[in-house]
Amino acid sequence: MNERAIGQLSGLAGRLVVEGLLSAEAAKEAQREATYQRVPLVKYLVDKLSLDSHRIAEIASNEFGVPLFDISAFNLATLPSGLVDINLVTKHHALPLFRRGNRLFIAVSDPTNLAALDEIKFHTGVNTDAILVEERSLNAVITDWMESHDNLTEGLGDLESEDFENIDISTGDDNSKEDAGSDGVDETPIVRFINKVLVDAIKQGASDIHFEPYEKNYRVRFRTDGILREVVKPPKNLSARMAARLKIMSQMDISERRVPQDGRIQMKLSRNRAIDFRVNTLPTLFGEKVVLRILDPSSAQMGIDALGYEEDQKKMYLDALSKPQGMILVTGPTGSGKTVSLYTGINLLNQPERNISTAEDPVEINMEGINQVHVNPKVGLNFAEALRSFLRQDPDVIMVGEIRDLETAEIAIKAAQTGHLVLSTLHTNSAAETVTRLLNMGVPSFNLATSVNLIIAQRLARRLCKECSEPAELPTEVLLKAGFSEEQLANADIRRAVGCDLCKDGYKGRVGIYEVVRITPTIAQLILSQGNAMEIHKQARAEGFPDLHQSALLKVLKGMTSLEEVNRVTTD
Repeated sequence: MNERAIGQLSGLAGRLVVEGLLSAEAAKEAQREATYQRVPLVKYLVDKLSLDSHRIAEIASNEFGVPLFDISAFNLATLPSGLVDINLVTKHHALPLFRRGNRLFIAVSDPTNLAALDEIKFHTGVNTDAILVEERSLNAVITDWMESHDNLTEGLGDLESEDFENIDISTGDDNSKEDAGSDGVDETPIVRFINKVLVDAIKQGASDIHFEPYEKNYRVRFRTDGILREVVKPPKNLSARMAARLKIMSQMDISERRVPQDGRIQMKLSRNRAIDFRVNTLPTLFGEKVVLRILDPSSAQMGIDALGYEEDQKKMYLDALSKPQGMILVTGPTGSGKTVSLYTGINLLNQPERNISTAEDPVEINMEGINQVHVNPKVGLNFAEALRSFLRQDPDVIMVGEIRDLETAEIAIKAAQTGHLVLSTLHTNSAAETVTRLLNMGVPSFNLATSVNLIIAQRLARRLCKECSEPAELPTEVLLKAGFSEEQLANADIRRAVGCDLCKDGYKGRVGIYEVVRITPTIAQLILSQGNAMEIHKQARAEGFPDLHQSALLKVLKGMTSLEEVNRVTTD
C-alpha cells in the first residue's frame, strides 16, 4: 500500500483505502467528484459507486469514536420544526434530530462533514453535534421527512443556498406584496425560488424563461441556444403565487388576470453590470403563463467581429453605416438576433457629434448617449408619430424597431432620402422577400430603389462545442448534394456534435448566419421594374452575394457548426 498516496487523502477516504473498500486512485477521484457535484462524500460513494453503506458507517464509527445510531427507528414527528431550512438539509444531507438546551444534534453519514455542522450552526445560532447514521437509512428518513414536511419549497427543485447579497432586483410597489400574500402564507420560499431561477438562467446563457401552468402540473423552461429545455417542475398549487410574484416584480396589476400584461424587471448583478428582463403574462386555460426575455446590455458592446459576419459581409455593413444617408434593413424571424445586429451598428455610430434617436416596442437595451423612445399606441405614440417627431429633432441617425405598415415605411424612406441614416427591421425570410414585402405594402418602387442601401437577412445557429466535437464522416456525394463544391471540400473541417459535461447536446453558444445584399444598380433596376422575389434572389446570387444557406455552409466548412444544425435553421 502506498502510504504517501493514502496520506494525501483526508479523513474517512483514507481509512476506507486502508480497509480495502477503495483504491487510493478511486478514493481521490471520488473526493474530486463529490466536491464537483456538491454532495457529501459518503452519499457519493453509496449512490454512485454502490459501496456498502453499513460497512462505511462501521468504519467511520471505529475511526472517529462516534457511536452508530439506528435512525430508522426514530419518530419523525419529534423532529424540530422550523428550526432548519429544508434547503440546508438537502444541500448537506444532514437532518436535525433533536435539541437539548443550546445544542442541536444532527444526523450525518460522515462525521467529518464539518461544513454541514458549521453552516447549520450559523443559520440557527445553536451549537451542533454530529450523530453518525448509516447513509441509506439517512437517505430514506430525509425522503420521508420531506414528503411529510409542510414547506412551500417542496418540489421547487434543487435550490442550493445562494448568496443574493450583491444582487438587487427592482420590483414594483412594496405594498402590493401584501395582496400577493393575503392568504397568510409566508412568500419567502417563492421569492427565493424566483430569484434562483433568474440567476440560473443568466448563468446558463438563456435568452428566455417560460413559467407555464397546465391542468396537472407546472413547469419552468429555459431557451438556451435557441432550444427550449425544461429545468424544474414546481408544485401546481404554487402557480398563482409565482405569477403574482413575477407581476409584482414587473410592476403589473396583480389583480388583473383576464388580459395580457407587459412589464420589466432589472437585476443588478454588480455595480457595473445589470440585466433587464422583458416580462409578458398571458391568461391560459389553467392560469397565467409568464415569459421573460433576458436583455443583456453587454450583447450590444461585444463588437461586430463577434457576430459571425464573413469578412466581405462585415465590410458591406460597415460601409453602409459610414454613409451619411440611406436605409439599412435587418430581417429575420423572432429570435434571430436582429436586435443585437442593429444595436451593434448603433453602438459603432454612437459618437458625440451624432444625434441618434430610436423608436422601439419595447426598448430592449438601454444605451448611454442614445435618445430611446418606447412607442405606446394606446396614447397615440406609434412608430409613425415617433418618426415625425424625430424629423423635427435635428437627427443624424434614426432607428425604427420595426416597419409594420405603409405609413411608417413612407416616413422612414423619406428620412433616408433627406440626409438621414435609417436602420430598421422587418419580419421576412430573405433579402429578396424584404423588397417584395415593402412593394406589397404600397411603397413606390422608385422610392425603394433610391433609399435602401443594404439588406441583411439573418439566423442564429448553435455553435459546436470546442471540447467534444469530432470530425464527421460523411460521403462526398451527400456533401455535394448539401451544396458544397468539390473545391470547398478539399480543405474542409466538417465536424459533428457529440455532447459532454461542458455543453448541451454537443453545442455551446450560437453564431450568426447572414445574407448581406448591397443594392447595386442592377438590383435597383429590378426593383424599379417591380421584379419578383425569385428574380431579385437570382440576381443577388449572380452578383456574388451568398444566400443564408450558402453562408451557413461556410460555417460548416470552418467547423463552427454542423450540417444538421444548418439544415435546421436554413432552407436551400
